[in-house]
This record gives sequence, structure tokens and C-alpha cells, in this order.
Amino acid sequence: MKRPKHLLERSRRLRREQTPAETRMWSLLRKKQLDGYKIRRQHVLLNYIVDFYCHSEKLVIELDGPIHNTQKVREYDQRREDLLKANGYRILRFKNSEVFQNEEKVLLIILQALNENN
Repeated sequence: MKRPKHLLERSRRLRREQTPAETRMWSLLRKKQLDGYKIRRQHVLLNYIVDFYCHSEKLVIELDGPIHNTQKVREYDQRREDLLKANGYRILRFKNSEVFQNEEKVLLIILQALNENN
């Protein structure tokens, strides 16, 4: 499936301009550090860009900063999540603060989700 050029360009820009939480999470997930699972960052799925994605397990990992607390963004996130789930993707959401305050727990939850089907 061909991905729209504007989304590919935006995903590249987002990789260059990561939030501090995304930078920290990427340092923990990159290079198959988590039990050998390949994780991608700022990946295009169904006309959306997800923060992190494991293709082999169809697992999406999203990090939510303060903007995700607004009603408008929560509604958008819910529509997006519903569509992704309807297409067979599993989604984990973490607050940015969780990445910094409890990284071991976040990684354990991700690892459990990755190994769920094995």
C-alpha cells in the first residue's frame, strides 16, 4: 500500500523533531533492544502517523503529552484508535511522564503486549 507523500514527509520531520519523551522511549526501543523486536518510530499507518510501531505484532505505542488532555484531541485520538483497532492493530498509550518516572513498568507492559501472541 502506497503511503501519501505528505505523510511520509511529515513522519520524517517528526523523527527529526522528537519530544523529550519520544527521544527517551526511542533510546529504549531502537536496534531490537526489547527482546529482538523491531520497532519503528513515527510510522505511517492508515493515513495516520503513530509514535512507535512493531509490524510483526501489529502493536502501536503512543506517548501522550499535555495536549492530549484537551477534549478535541481526546476525541480525535479515540476516532483514530477505533479505526486502527478495527484494522487489527493493538494500541498501548502512555503519558510522557510515565516514560521518565517509571520506564521499567512501561517497558514491561510493552514487552508483555509484544509476547502476548507467542
